[in-house]
Amino acid sequence: MVFFGRGRAWTLLATLGLLCCCNFNKSRASRTSGTISGQVKQEEGASSLERVKRGWVWNQFFVVEEYTGTEPLYVGKIHTDSDVGEGNIKYTISGEGAGSIFLIDELTGDIHATERLDREEKAFYTLRAQARDRLTDEPLEPESEFVIKVQDINDSEPQFLEGPYIGSVAELSPIGTSVMKVTASDADDPTYGNSARVVYSVLDGEKFFTVDRHTGIIMTAVADLDRETQDRYELVVKATDMAGQMGGLSGSTTVTIVITDVNDNPPRFPQKMYQFSVSEGAAVGTPVGRVIATDADMGENTDMSYLIREGGELFKVTTDVETQEAVVAIKKQLDFESKRTHNVVVEAVNKHVDPRFVDLGSFRDQTIVRVSVSDVDEPPIFQPADGTTMEVQEDAKVGALVGVVTARDPDVKNKPIRFSIDRTTDQEMIFYIDPESGAITLGKIVDREIACWHNITVKAEEAGTLSVLKHIRILDVNDNPPELATPSEASICEDAKPGQLIHTISVVDRDEPQSGHRFYFTLAPEASSNRHFTLRDVKDNTAGIHTQRSGFNRHEQNVYFLPILVVDSGSPSLSSTGTLTIHVCGCDTDGAIQSCNATAYVMSAALSPGALIALLVCMLILIVLVLLILTLKRHRKGQRMTEDEEDMRDNVIKYNDEGGGEQDTQAYDMSALRNLYDFPESKSDSGPDIPAAPADFSLFESYIRKKVEQADADLSVPPYDSFQTYAFEGSSSPALSLSSINTLSTTSEQDFSYLSDWGPRFRQLAGYYAPERPEKEGS
Repeated sequence: MVFFGRGRAWTLLATLGLLCCCNFNKSRASRTSGTISGQVKQEEGASSLERVKRGWVWNQFFVVEEYTGTEPLYVGKIHTDSDVGEGNIKYTISGEGAGSIFLIDELTGDIHATERLDREEKAFYTLRAQARDRLTDEPLEPESEFVIKVQDINDSEPQFLEGPYIGSVAELSPIGTSVMKVTASDADDPTYGNSARVVYSVLDGEKFFTVDRHTGIIMTAVADLDRETQDRYELVVKATDMAGQMGGLSGSTTVTIVITDVNDNPPRFPQKMYQFSVSEGAAVGTPVGRVIATDADMGENTDMSYLIREGGELFKVTTDVETQEAVVAIKKQLDFESKRTHNVVVEAVNKHVDPRFVDLGSFRDQTIVRVSVSDVDEPPIFQPADGTTMEVQEDAKVGALVGVVTARDPDVKNKPIRFSIDRTTDQEMIFYIDPESGAITLGKIVDREIACWHNITVKAEEAGTLSVLKHIRILDVNDNPPELATPSEASICEDAKPGQLIHTISVVDRDEPQSGHRFYFTLAPEASSNRHFTLRDVKDNTAGIHTQRSGFNRHEQNVYFLPILVVDSGSPSLSSTGTLTIHVCGCDTDGAIQSCNATAYVMSAALSPGALIALLVCMLILIVLVLLILTLKRHRKGQRMTEDEEDMRDNVIKYNDEGGGEQDTQAYDMSALRNLYDFPESKSDSGPDIPAAPADFSLFESYIRKKVEQADADLSVPPYDSFQTYAFEGSSSPALSLSSINTLSTTSEQDFSYLSDWGPRFRQLAGYYAPERPEKEGS
């Protein structure tokens, strides 16, 4: 099968020559079946296979893209050697675009493109060709694959797909400094012609920047780019295909180039002199004023620090990191009387200096800050200003001079000063000060052993009040004798050897001589004939007690008293005699003390801690039992006293319940009114109709009278006593007794119907006393 491409006539001639050469060489070879750029046709009926003459397969067509004609575009032709022009062969194609984009003439094998093709969308199409018998529809040859390539034309302009572009370059950069790179893409075929070969150029801004024609790298064209003059540039870069030849397509983009800052500008003060005023009484650290230097740069290139070139003795300067201002403040106290105007030279220096621009000049500037000091009325000044220490002997007499304080008025007027002592610091008024001279004298006798230091505050007054603390030290006088340090007791074993050290004594002395203590020890005169112990002065303010003999017996003598005389080195020297008590004790073989007498020490040594605890518990139990017995006895005695001297107030029972009459079985128990005393009831011989005789209350009245007299005589009784009066209504009462007791048995015909008028509480009572109705009697 042969493919004839459109516009490829020369390929046909080459194909025919190649086929003739191939068939000539192959005719001499043995006949085999196979495929070499085609298929071998088999002939039946022969013993061997004969190779049929074949045409060479050239399987690639070309179609120009963007065809704008009205007729279908001829692509190529398919032909097989079996086609002798009788029309019995049918040609077909299949694959990409077959039947839609590409159509074939079944008789001639001509292929046409019916649509406008775009290489940028699809560069080639792969199809398969088939030759079949028109009658039987059997394939005459196997399918052959061929490619239709879309031939490129310059129909796509370059495009900057990554735009818009923003780049930056430092100001004052040298010529040729690379800024950034731009890239344009061309959709045309880069392997065919110059359609995709792009070159670059600058349309707008070429005065300051250039672009490499082939790489698209933008570079500086001048060396004096100044951010302070212009901080950004807008460039228009064009990309043209066809290597910039005539007829090429082009595209453009905008490139923004930002000029970054470098430290090429020094700080500058807007003024060469600033004036401020401050009071001489302003505290150290008080700000005097603020000045600022400007810098045309930006960012960290404007960071600056300030320092003082002149006047740094009294003033200091700091930098406000937020505002970049120089804050001038007081470093030392100002004095109007000494100097009234100060000139401070402040210098501003860039922190980050670029060495490339050092030759541009000094990156620092100076200004003068003039500070005027205003006068204030200041308090007096003590001389010396700090608190001083004065000294006085503790045996000094009242009125003795302790010291003199002096002060002056620092103002020009120099007014007189008066002195006084703050009595809150000298409440006992031990010291006195002359208000004019400042002389401090003793107002009371002082004792160093009671208080060795006194801190008083002296005031000096003029316009204001100034206080200074004075320390007065009481100097020591040897007025206290030395004493033996406690404990002044020692112990010795019975089997002590002669010359054995049993105790080291030391001394305490309330005095504190400036030269230090020095004490001398010796036995008192009354102990000079002592044969048991001796004293040795160690010369370091201590002395050792040693034995002179052996064989001590605690049963013969268990305690020795040794008087010791101690003398100090004061002037005059003082002495005292102390007694050292030495106990004779029993010791074990190692020299450990076991007991120091035959009774108490033995007992205490024999008892273990557990036994002592048990003994204490038993004693505690005995004490508790005794307390319980005493408490019970007191309780019983109190009960008897209560029965004998019972307060009548506690036995009065208030009963104001009206009750429900005789039928009310849940009413108040009347026996509670009778259980306190057994008063004899008077019974009448005349039966229930005769009223009972009145009781005898003489005993009751005498008892109450006695209690009232006792209460009146006792002033400690609280005022809660009350006196209740009880009396009979008398025999003349028309209602007689209202009690329901014995009411049913009475023969009284009195009409109690008026009780119904007394209210709902008496209606039930009236029912009990009302006479029977006539209807009831008639029945």
